[in-house]
Amino acid sequence: MKIARFTHAASTRIGIVLGDSIVDLAVQAPELPRDMIALLAAGAPALERARQAGGSGRPIPLAEVRLEAPVPHPQEFLAIGLNYADHIAESKARPPEFPVFFNKQTTCVTGPYDPIHLPRVSKALDYEGELGFVIGRRCRHVPRDRAHEVIAGFLIVNDVSVRDWQMRAPTHTLGKSFDTHGPIGPWLVTPDEAGDPHSLELRTFVNGELRQHSNTRNLVFDCYAQIETLSKVFTLTPGMVISTGTPSGVGAAMNPPRFLKTGDIVRVEVERIGHIENRVIDEPADSSAI
Repeated sequence: MKIARFTHAASTRIGIVLGDSIVDLAVQAPELPRDMIALLAAGAPALERARQAGGSGRPIPLAEVRLEAPVPHPQEFLAIGLNYADHIAESKARPPEFPVFFNKQTTCVTGPYDPIHLPRVSKALDYEGELGFVIGRRCRHVPRDRAHEVIAGFLIVNDVSVRDWQMRAPTHTLGKSFDTHGPIGPWLVTPDEAGDPHSLELRTFVNGELRQHSNTRNLVFDCYAQIETLSKVFTLTPGMVISTGTPSGVGAAMNPPRFLKTGDIVRVEVERIGHIENRVIDEPADSSAI
């Protein structure tokens, strides 16, 4: 099942994607929560009701809607660095003995086809195509062999990075958290439809040029290992987004570096999930709150 947030007729709702159309849950299952995190927190009965509703009613063509970030305001947005061997090699880094997690500020989240900003304060803008997953249950101390039970679904993440700001502090947070630098989507794909999350092809294109190509079987710390580690430390909650790392091919590692420029289009594809695509624009002059 593909669960999406979409805007149609000036209203944003949740729907079930079927082929090239979407079924509006606000119409077909009005008793369900209208917020994605609340829907996930309602558990298996709510998701089963959504699945049933997706098979009824009059669908809306996807061409007539705007797809939004599936989880627009996650309480947490975590990512992991140096999690593909080839990316470790191109980064000239030592393979980590323990997962290297960092957080992206949740204000960076944007939609699957929304523009990403070239910051006023840097030209070192880079892409990182990644598989992400969303937690569906409040949980703690999850053993690896049960980690699959707490995943609500999978999506695509572009862990957009501002490299000079990223390297100014060991936490990486500042360079990973600029506004618009967390495109996610295009929808949430439930585990039954996504299949084995550790056997998915991943590709990233810039202006149609293939820059990254790998498979999630090459993850150093896979999705389940990440859940086991994180849940030993703190409670995982519904709607938490976790991005699983990027393979080789980032612009910063090229010689010379090939950073993103205004007008560039970045497309990230993950097998069985779909794709997201974002155009780089200059940070708008009206983005200041002062």
